[in-house]
Amino acid sequence: MRGNLRYLIALVLAGFSFITYYCNRQTNPVTGEEQHVNMSTEDEIALGLKAAPEMAQQYGGLHPDKQAQEAVSRIGQAIVQGSPASRSPYKFNFYLLADEQTINAFALPGGQVFLTAGLLKNLKSEGQVAGVLAHEVGHVIQRHSAEQLAKSQLTQGLAGAAGIAAYDPDRPGGSIANAAIAAAIAKVVSLRFSREDELEADRVGVDYVSDAGYDPRAMLQVMQVLEQAGGGSGPEFMQTHPNPGNREQEIQQEIQEHFPSGVPAGLKP
Repeated sequence: MRGNLRYLIALVLAGFSFITYYCNRQTNPVTGEEQHVNMSTEDEIALGLKAAPEMAQQYGGLHPDKQAQEAVSRIGQAIVQGSPASRSPYKFNFYLLADEQTINAFALPGGQVFLTAGLLKNLKSEGQVAGVLAHEVGHVIQRHSAEQLAKSQLTQGLAGAAGIAAYDPDRPGGSIANAAIAAAIAKVVSLRFSREDELEADRVGVDYVSDAGYDPRAMLQVMQVLEQAGGGSGPEFMQTHPNPGNREQEIQQEIQEHFPSGVPAGLKP
């Protein structure tokens, strides 16, 4: 009887998690795509603004070189103003972080975009900087953070349901192990979605960087920079970001689709 009640509770929790996830749908204001998200664009903006100072501190704060800061902001705003991102409700801000060792760039929900000095010093042209920032703008426009939050809540609910169903009062050690396995499965699901988001941001980045007047082939050069810096090390399946070599294939395909007759002359490298 006790076991049946446990399974019933687990079933209710799993069902509630599925219903909550699939019933929360919103239309992306830029792409028109229906997405599973449970927060408004206003919530995304507020969350990004609240988290930005703490995130910056993790990378040593903002870089003291004001000229470099202004250059990153100028290039980022050119991406926004020259692309469909200009139609979004987000207020984009672009920051150069002081960390000279870490090679990274990331975007918080709502439009707060960061680039480390460690990555910037490895980039050789304005077009490469634009490619990185366009990729991050793509994450914001596609609402990847909001989607990831909704997916995380779903997987946490399912992991909790699995833990309840697997619990055995006569074998508590085995129940803990089963719960750990359920949590690991949830993590793998989240990783897979994150990898798909990265590839989608690459494709959006190609379009946005081209719309802003930059040569999208600079994004291929960025992949080479990441690969040389060790971005492709380790088993690809367990990395948050896809292998740069595989990302190059996606970017090349998107460039060909965007410019079927070839990349025109005159775009900024």
